Amino acid sequence: MKRWSLGLLVLLLSCAALAAGPRGVRKQAEMSMLVTGSVEVARDGSVAGLDLDQSEKLPEGVVRLIEGAAPHWRFEPARRNGEPVSATARMSLNLVARRLEDGNYELGIHHAHFADRNTPDETVEGRDMKPPAYPLDALHAGVTGTVYLLLRIGEQGTVEDVVPEQVNLRVVGNSHQMDRARRLLVRASLVAARAWTFEVPTMGEHADAGAWIVRMPVDYDFEDRRPGYGEWQAYIPGPRQQPDWAPEDDGAPDALVAGRVHQVGIGMQLLTPLQQEQERG
Repeated sequence: MKRWSLGLLVLLLSCAALAAGPRGVRKQAEMSMLVTGSVEVARDGSVAGLDLDQSEKLPEGVVRLIEGAAPHWRFEPARRNGEPVSATARMSLNLVARRLEDGNYELGIHHAHFADRNTPDETVEGRDMKPPAYPLDALHAGVTGTVYLLLRIGEQGTVEDVVPEQVNLRVVGNSHQMDRARRLLVRASLVAARAWTFEVPTMGEHADAGAWIVRMPVDYDFEDRRPGYGEWQAYIPGPRQQPDWAPEDDGAPDALVAGRVHQVGIGMQLLTPLQQEQERG
């Protein structure tokens, strides 16, 4: 049997690679940055405080954008015994920079995730989660990217169903190569995920749900190429799919931190837009 190869046209995403790549791929390419921190939410749902992780490592324009947007946020107030209370939520923000025709960039907060602080017994937690093996074909070809998995967890903590919600690649090739690269990463992710087990909630409002849905970003990258916190990363976003058993339009996977279990349907609910207008620079 003839062995399939990704071929020499698969290039690591960089400015040079983007300049030489197909026009259609260049138009899809985005620069992104995941910024984490915490936000204090007052009893009325307004923002009482903002704390960005390692703000000294973030570009000045990024800090200015987030600090300018946060005061306009309004959340559904957290409640205890039916009464509104102040709360602190962990947040992760996916910032995206898109190149404009005039050569400038449009910077915006693309998606966000705000997780309130629950005790371990109130949320789904990982029990036995062996990471997937890096597919050899992808490894040899230098394919990197992130597979965003959506999992349905049963009462015994086993995986009842799992789908790849989205696959973002950090390589450029023709459409056949890109599809093949995504399939390689998806296949390895699904094999590992079907064997994972979880601790399910035993107390709190979600304890009697019977089944729980979680997101799990799986990152494939090389240690010496992985960008540090506060650095931009180029990628080609993949199409998004949603199974029938998932809540409709519930958040976005690309705002989640890879390697962590994120339970769907919990967390602080933002009622206002993430930002008033996008910034150009």
